[in-house]
Amino acid sequence: MIEKATSSANIQAMLQTLRTHSSQAAGNIQGLSTDAPEKTGFSDAVKQMFNQVNATQQSSRAMTEAYERGEDIPLTDVVLGMQKSSLSFEATLQVRNKVLKAYEDIMNMPV
Repeated sequence: MIEKATSSANIQAMLQTLRTHSSQAAGNIQGLSTDAPEKTGFSDAVKQMFNQVNATQQSSRAMTEAYERGEDIPLTDVVLGMQKSSLSFEATLQVRNKVLKAYEDIMNMPV
């Protein structure tokens, strides 16, 4: 059994496998970007959140209007869309309230 593992053919096959994996790893490393990922600021995150909430509301409105026109849309999908829209809007309001409260707390701090 040891003789099979140490045979010339097996050693060559193992070396070839190691070379293949080494070249694949080197290719993966060279393909990686050394640039730092783009940093997004707070304002960008807020804009993105508002855009997502707006898209959810528009989608819900379009689905509701399509259902009212008599298109083949299940009522459950319409109700779920409305609930998602409402929930995302409420969450946005809560975030806004927390940010305003934090701002007021900072402004009222004694210096």
